[in-house]
Amino acid sequence: MTSYAQQERHAICDSFVRLGPDAPTIDDPWLARDLAAHLAIRDSRPDLALGMFVPPLKGRLDAAMHALASGDWPTLVDRVRTGPPKWSPTRVGRVDEAVNGMEFFIHHEDLLRGAPGFERRALDVGLERSLWDSLKRGGKLMFRKVPSGVVLVAEGHGRAAVSKPGESGTVILRGTPGELMLFASGRGRVAEVELDGPGDAVAELEAAHLGMG
Repeated sequence: MTSYAQQERHAICDSFVRLGPDAPTIDDPWLARDLAAHLAIRDSRPDLALGMFVPPLKGRLDAAMHALASGDWPTLVDRVRTGPPKWSPTRVGRVDEAVNGMEFFIHHEDLLRGAPGFERRALDVGLERSLWDSLKRGGKLMFRKVPSGVVLVAEGHGRAAVSKPGESGTVILRGTPGELMLFASGRGRVAEVELDGPGDAVAELEAAHLGMG
């Protein structure tokens, strides 16, 4: 079985090398060096990564990220490419795919789409299928804060209801699995999708906080 988590891990590292540490990302003000530091900490320092969700720990996380981002760039990229330490559960293939498959795809797009005039890359069929499966499994969590109904439609893959209809109705959200994943993770401003539904329902979806966080 192809490991798309590993495929995207190596692909983003190749892009880090090609674009350099000061390349912009769509997560302004993060640069490539900040994104790489985030991934390195997420891999090997779960105690620090908690700072993303626990405000009192954010200071320690920020300090560690700054130290990594300010250090030697090739060393940081190699650390991301090498991946988590041997004791990490994500060393197990299926765990890695579940935990990192979406994460590395999304962050690779964060980097690629930060460049002015970026060109959307063609994804292989297997990766698209993997992203669609992830959306079907996790879509209700990612769209949980949307008060309107949401149905995802990906041609060739099917449809999935990820939010129950509210008073304003239901939005049909169409796109490829990759573009739908970007929208679902809160990156609607760069996702190439079509929204069809009542105006109020569309407005609620566009205003909602999406993603796992």
